[in-house]
Amino acid sequence: MDGFTRHFWRYAVGLALTLLLALGLSGVATAQLRVDISGVGATQYPIAIADFSGSANANMVPEVIRADLTRSGQFRLIGTSGASLDAGSTIDYASWQGRGADYLAYGSVSQSGDHYTFEYRLVDNVRKAELDQASIDGTESDMRRIAHQIADRIYEKITGIRGVFSTRIAYVLQAGNNYELQIADADGQNPQVMLRSKHPIISPAWSPDGKQLAYVSFESGKSVIYIQTLATGQRQPVSNFKGNNSAPAWSPNGQKLAIVLSKDGISQIYTINTDGSDLRRLMRSPLIDTEPSYAPDGQYLVFTSDRGGSPQIYKVAADGGDAQRLTFSGSYNISPKVSPDGQQLLYVTRSNGAFRLATLGLFSGTEQILTDGPDDQSPSYAPNGMQALYSAIQNGRSVLAVTSIDGRVHQTLSVLNGKVSEPAWGPFTH
Repeated sequence: MDGFTRHFWRYAVGLALTLLLALGLSGVATAQLRVDISGVGATQYPIAIADFSGSANANMVPEVIRADLTRSGQFRLIGTSGASLDAGSTIDYASWQGRGADYLAYGSVSQSGDHYTFEYRLVDNVRKAELDQASIDGTESDMRRIAHQIADRIYEKITGIRGVFSTRIAYVLQAGNNYELQIADADGQNPQVMLRSKHPIISPAWSPDGKQLAYVSFESGKSVIYIQTLATGQRQPVSNFKGNNSAPAWSPNGQKLAIVLSKDGISQIYTINTDGSDLRRLMRSPLIDTEPSYAPDGQYLVFTSDRGGSPQIYKVAADGGDAQRLTFSGSYNISPKVSPDGQQLLYVTRSNGAFRLATLGLFSGTEQILTDGPDDQSPSYAPNGMQALYSAIQNGRSVLAVTSIDGRVHQTLSVLNGKVSEPAWGPFTH
């Protein structure tokens, strides 16, 4: 099977059985993810994160914050020499600025029985001013989540862009012949299993509110699209038509899915309500249309089609009509996603024999290659549009990876035992 067939038909038809089964690896399905980082952002903000005072495990909070900010590539951490400050400490701005820290975050964690109070402060040492403060209540089990929230606040106060550290990712983990649909924190920690199966699971897609996942399961012997509620685990089939049911994508209002069906002989794009009603075909193409994805305003979809002789990316109005071709460089462009601000297209392109992530300015026409390949797949924007999550092959191993949208900073979330694929970055939920 050549590269064109292996990639395009995997997405076009959704029948990934041979490919997925061939990639089986031994190991347990509960392996944690490990983070490796390379590169730095065009701008780096020097910041010190002091140790938090208070309860015995208080320092988990600054440790998580430091790791979050480091992963973004946009912050340069200044050493604190073990300095511990509490939320009421008086700050010597000049001293911290002298260490090279333009910003300083500090705080405390107090405990009363099972109840914890997390207090944090952020100051600008150059302007000698407090930028942010918060007091958050929770339990010990909430500590990582609250640390991510504080990191989000720091990121937004300094960069002006909303942070994504407290968002979640979804992906499929294969260990041997077992498949798991998992969700985890954006840093790959705290994985939770949503579905276990002896049969392949592909194409997880987050609902706009982050409360549900749509995905394709082969548990009945054929591809069927399900929607699962994360809080309860309740799931129901939404699309089980004759032939293939694949590639679900949520509309921005969460009321319907764009899906791909082959019930009339060839894979075509339809929309369907999330309760399985009101099936509508968007276009009639003589060749394969697949991989639909809504623009953030819900006015149009982008999709992959070989109607022009090779797989390229097109757009069509959300209620159907004539399609417009978007990609013209190269003979292979697939897996499109529109950025949250509607300005860019993220996709997989074949360049010099390698499958890489690329972006295209939808108004400027500027193209940029973000990754090196050789086999980068399934790109997904972070909800703030600053990073992209994808699956990759590195040193012969299948991994989850993240790149900044300018291609400068790269992260590898590598599973210790198993094969990870089909990643999807979840939305903002608070």
